[in-house]
Amino acid sequence: MGNRISYTNARTPLWGMDATEAARNALRGRTIAEKLASIGIEQGRTVEIRHLETIGRDYGVAVYLFFERELATDKTLAQVEEEFRGVPEYERPYVRVDRFLTFTQENDPSFNSTLDEFPMMIEIVSVSEETDPATGRSAPVITGLMPFLDEFDVDVDLTDRSGQNRQ
Repeated sequence: MGNRISYTNARTPLWGMDATEAARNALRGRTIAEKLASIGIEQGRTVEIRHLETIGRDYGVAVYLFFERELATDKTLAQVEEEFRGVPEYERPYVRVDRFLTFTQENDPSFNSTLDEFPMMIEIVSVSEETDPATGRSAPVITGLMPFLDEFDVDVDLTDRSGQNRQ
């Protein structure tokens, strides 16, 4: 049969759990903040946007990008969602990372190539757990702040600040 990769440990029940939850439970740490810190996601750190999308997908974490610092830091996600409930998705001052990348790639097929040359670094504002209104279960959430256009410096390797270049 060969080696099998398992995302479970002795404390992880196999029933009623999807692969992303099992992967998340296998991370080192007790809290969601500790678990995500073990893979480099922690408040104040900058992380490349596509890496955040991968973390969200692989570990079942909702990743929200904010365009306004005050909204990202002064309100809970639930408060922001309630405030902008009637506003169309792409007119809100925040968006899920997967939706943002899908939208930009559909509208600019060269966007991925652009990100290869000029990585878009997202500042992690918070890592938390919020109650999912649809299920009533606690769900992990990463809140990130999008860079402002005047903050782009194409001559600086921002991945050095993030630690993503470390071997």
